[in-house]
Parts: sequence; C-alpha cells; structure tokens
Amino acid sequence: MATAPTSATNPIGIQDFLQILVAQLNYQDPLKPLDPQQFVSQLAQFTSLQQTQEINDKVSSLLSGQGAIQSVGLLGKSVEVAGASGSQSGQISAISFSSGEPRLTVTLGSGGTLTDVSLSSLVTIR
Repeated sequence: MATAPTSATNPIGIQDFLQILVAQLNYQDPLKPLDPQQFVSQLAQFTSLQQTQEINDKVSSLLSGQGAIQSVGLLGKSVEVAGASGSQSGQISAISFSSGEPRLTVTLGSGGTLTDVSLSSLVTIR
C-alpha cells in the first residue's frame, strides 16, 4: 500500500488510513481481490503505528514534566553559565517555562542578570 509521506507535525490519522483503504478496495483488480489476511495485517500494522505515536507523545510529555520538576531544584544554586563572551558565575533566581522548556534567570555576582538561560548553557552547578 503506497502512502504519501507525512511529517511529525501532521501524522497520518485513522480517517486518512480509512480513506486510503477504501480507495485501495475501490481500485483493486476484481480478478485478484484483496486477501483478507493481508487486510487484517494492514489494520494491525496501522493500529500498532498509532499506538506507538501515542506512546511517543506521552513519553515526550513525561520528559518535559520531569525536566520542569528537576529545574525547580536549581533555584538558589550557584552556577557557571557558558556564553559567547566566556563563562559567567551567578545564582539562579527564577525559572520560567517557554514551550515546555525551563528557562533560567541567573543573577550574576557583578549585579547583572542573565535571562532566558537554557539548561544546556549551564557548565557547573554548585
């Protein structure tokens, strides 16, 4: 069964699958009808794919929530942040979330503030 490529933002749904299946049944060779075992196999494969996509979505959500919980434990910690001009030391004073990702506010020892710092920018946590 040939299908059009899909992207992660627009996965194939049950309605799309059923439309493809109906088209396949409409255009099949009447002298060589679709084998019932093949039909059931295609349904099982699609169901498995759909369940895998749902599991992937739930795992992504779980990881995002876990990152949020772990980032709360960073409040008040002294950190070293890598930047374009080198690393800077300070203390995490606030945490916000942008698109589910934790973003840190770091108050520097010099009195300045770094905002919108990602977890991947942290070099050292004390």
